[in-house]
Amino acid sequence: MTLSTPGLVLRTTPYAESSVVARVFTRQLGVQSYMIKGVRSARGRVKQNMLQPLSSLDMVVYANPKTDLNHVRELAPRHPGQMPDPVGNALRFFMTEVLYKALRAEEPLPELWDYVEQTTSALQPPPSSLPIRFMLTVAHHLGIEPLDNHDAHHPCFDLQEGRFVAAPTETTLSPQLSTVLHEYLSSFHSPSLPFTPFHSSVTRRDLLDALIAYFQFHLPGFGQLHSHEILHTILR
Repeated sequence: MTLSTPGLVLRTTPYAESSVVARVFTRQLGVQSYMIKGVRSARGRVKQNMLQPLSSLDMVVYANPKTDLNHVRELAPRHPGQMPDPVGNALRFFMTEVLYKALRAEEPLPELWDYVEQTTSALQPPPSSLPIRFMLTVAHHLGIEPLDNHDAHHPCFDLQEGRFVAAPTETTLSPQLSTVLHEYLSSFHSPSLPFTPFHSSVTRRDLLDALIAYFQFHLPGFGQLHSHEILHTILR
């Protein structure tokens, strides 16, 4: 059967002479793999630039639950002509890498899909805190959100435990960085508070690195990231 769904491209892999296999985060079906023919051919109807990281597509796909690789019947860009700036592109690569490594189950996550699509369609100019909000939002939808139990008796955030603890260990953040995480968590859940606590670029970098380590603790196979190093250079 066929099904219409919007999708966000996570990765493409060349296949045969002119086709690609696209890993796509769809709103209706979760993460799926699709064969798209003719992409690398000069005469192909689908062009490679339509399948860039986090490109938003309207798709009509074949949905056969008995196979891991389905085909695309129709696709079209949802935001034609969108041209992100270099910072926007760096953020797209970062968000794509996080999603590709974090989303494993083929189950719909429509609210997360809506957030990612809305975020990537409005990246100019992106706030410096966006990578942190993005990581916390993904953690929230995957059920691994840090517990914000910070107080005077629990000043250190434990990456492995996922909560604030009384005494520092090998897996806790410093009290100073733990307090910064608490501030972001508080504003994340309080619509009345802007999600832009003022911190230096070094502090934001350290917190983003900490959140990546947190994902590595709580998502088996998440592995190493590389795209965030570019963000550390661009987002000052």
